[in-house]
Amino acid sequence: MVKVKVRTGRGTGTIDVDVEDLKFSGLEFKALQKERKRLAGNRIVSTNKGTGSRKLQDTPEPSDKPEPKVTLSNRGTKVVKV
Repeated sequence: MVKVKVRTGRGTGTIDVDVEDLKFSGLEFKALQKERKRLAGNRIVSTNKGTGSRKLQDTPEPSDKPEPKVTLSNRGTKVVKV
């Protein structure tokens, strides 16, 4: 069980909500996402502001982000190569 803060009233207030399981990141989510994609099968979704379409099963797998080659500091004025 996890406590989550939820925004209320035009974003001015918060309430704490108990949530059973959060599956939106990590390896567990990737497995869940792959299973949902397999179950979707030949469903067609709109792309490019509704001008294109593609089958969900043809959606490419997400790739890992590359490591940054530089680090910024001092309000973005100093660049350190890694």
